[in-house]
Amino acid sequence: MNDPDDLFELAPCGYALIGADGLVDRSNAEFRRLVGRSTAELEGVATLPSLMSTGGRIYTETHLRPVLEHDGSVREVSLDLVRPDGSRVPVLLNADVTGGDPATGLEYRVVVVETRERHRYEQDLRSATSRAEQSTREALALANALQQTLIPPAPPEIPSLSIAAAYRPAGDGSTVGGDFYDVFQVGAEDWWVVLGDVSGKGIRAATVTSFVRYTVRALAFDHPDPADLLHHLDRAMHLDGTDHYCTVVLARLTRTATGWTVCLSLAGHPPALVRGTDGRVIELGVIGTPVGLIDEPSFTTVHHDLRDESVTFYTDGVTEARGPAGLFGETRLHDLLAELPHDPQVIAEQFAHEALRHQGGVAADDIAVVTFAADHGVEDV
Repeated sequence: MNDPDDLFELAPCGYALIGADGLVDRSNAEFRRLVGRSTAELEGVATLPSLMSTGGRIYTETHLRPVLEHDGSVREVSLDLVRPDGSRVPVLLNADVTGGDPATGLEYRVVVVETRERHRYEQDLRSATSRAEQSTREALALANALQQTLIPPAPPEIPSLSIAAAYRPAGDGSTVGGDFYDVFQVGAEDWWVVLGDVSGKGIRAATVTSFVRYTVRALAFDHPDPADLLHHLDRAMHLDGTDHYCTVVLARLTRTATGWTVCLSLAGHPPALVRGTDGRVIELGVIGTPVGLIDEPSFTTVHHDLRDESVTFYTDGVTEARGPAGLFGETRLHDLLAELPHDPQVIAEQFAHEALRHQGGVAADDIAVVTFAADHGVEDV
């Protein structure tokens, strides 16, 4: 067994015994190294506070000594020891009372551990944290900028067609989502209306959302049939190798002599809601498979002659809004639509507003709505 004196002298931490007179009675090699003094310069000559910085001496009198008197010990006190040349050594100090009396002087033992490397690690950690926070801020700014490119501020003006959209981000809006809509022209009398929802959140989902949106735009000029376009979009997503999929509703609107013809196809998306001026609501579309999900998807194009009706597209952030009364759901949505005026702007805003209100004002998922109607100046009957 090792000699106790050797264990004291060769301990890998600074060790000192302080007498009732406040002087260092005994110290080991590591303690002497930390303070840069010999045994003769320490034992029976120096007090512990005299080995500290000015701040350390003040802290000893105002905190360390009162705590020792009250509790009998102190733990992990961070302070600086000062060597004769003025250099400082950061340490953590532990101390226990071993005897004496507060009135005449305490006897206690002190253990100190150098923390020079710990300070460096802390500085490195602070620097790394600062860089990570800056990267997060930059990523968030990028995500927000990208989100704005995916959600146009307002649909374009289209002759003889009233069109409106509403969008509410999930949560506080700081996480970029996958909902998007788009309205664009491909011919003198031909327009496309698109509403989609890419799975997932964050930057990666947003890049897939951007990919889907601009791929649809590129394909729309050569593939006028929505189901055909969806097959090409599905193939493009598989080639891209993304692990995200997308539900989407595509509609090509063609101006005719009597109004508008709507050619529509669904890829895993809820059917469009067609509302007549009498308040009657019907669903339009055959639900297909999401794009980018399976190897052999199925899409169907349906045709509808738009008369005195509105057509509404929405993402599942509306129907799956959950509140104390459960999901908002399709039935509540149909009832709401039947009661609203024949005005696309009112319909879009009320869909978003009611879904948000249903869940207490904070959306669990993004909410996107697009509504359009032939512009005949027709009022509710």
